[in-house]
Amino acid sequence: MRSLIDIVDFSVEELQQLLDTACDIIANPKKYSEVCHGKKLATLFFEPSTRTRLSFEAAMYELGGNVIGFSEASSSSAAKGESVADTAKVISCYADIIAMRHPKEGAPVVAARHAGIPIINAGDGSHNHPTQTLADLLTILRKKNRLNNLTIGMCGDLSASVIKRNFGEKDFGNLFPGHGGVLDRIDSFLFTMPAAYVMLSVILAFIR
Repeated sequence: MRSLIDIVDFSVEELQQLLDTACDIIANPKKYSEVCHGKKLATLFFEPSTRTRLSFEAAMYELGGNVIGFSEASSSSAAKGESVADTAKVISCYADIIAMRHPKEGAPVVAARHAGIPIINAGDGSHNHPTQTLADLLTILRKKNRLNNLTIGMCGDLSASVIKRNFGEKDFGNLFPGHGGVLDRIDSFLFTMPAAYVMLSVILAFIR
């Protein structure tokens, strides 16, 4: 059993496979419409989220699966003092995979140690957000048709930026052999968010 806690948990080759799957889902959605039939995704969101949570839920429904879970800690037993470890253990009895958002860094690691099913980190404070990184990579790939020889410009408050942290830890240029190099040059473009398609491919990778 394997969880996705950090973007560096996957090799470059595995990241390529995920992006290829996402692109294939975009091109051939009907092919994947029932691949998770009979499977359940548990969305454990200990803090409010709109885009990430709904992306996971929409993705699972598009795959023919079902979704259970909660959208804030106050509506779970965490409000009564239940630990992340115990929550993960219990939910493992009800679902096939967990997507978890938590305000504390490292919480998904604790969950993964105690759960009996895979954990996907949907963001732990300002630490990691690997599916956001995958969504950004897919956006760049679809806009620029490559991931090598690009420079990524980031704007805003980067002091605790999850995107900055995740992009800085892997040489994504290796995703396209023969072109070489890290991301070192990019033209201005509008970032879109094909997040649901990335969530689809991540879910597929774990429970098919």
